Amino acid sequence: MYIGKVIGSVVSTKKNATLVGEKLLVVQQINSNQSEVRRQEVVTDDLGAGIGATVMYVHGRGARVSNPASVIDATTVGIIDSFEK
Repeated sequence: MYIGKVIGSVVSTKKNATLVGEKLLVVQQINSNQSEVRRQEVVTDDLGAGIGATVMYVHGRGARVSNPASVIDATTVGIIDSFEK
């Protein structure tokens, strides 16, 4: 799993059929200090995360659990309320 901050959303009228109806967010990966690391990416979201939310997200097979035939490569799996170290 990865930690990220939602920094935007994506609207796409032409896309793969398996993405129809999916909410798409732009997420900036962060570390536990909430510093930006690596890259920004587009993830699907079924949890209702909004811009500014901190989320946990997964890649690959974990992102396609509900639809193995989908082209989805990343999806949110949790909205983080706080960090403890």
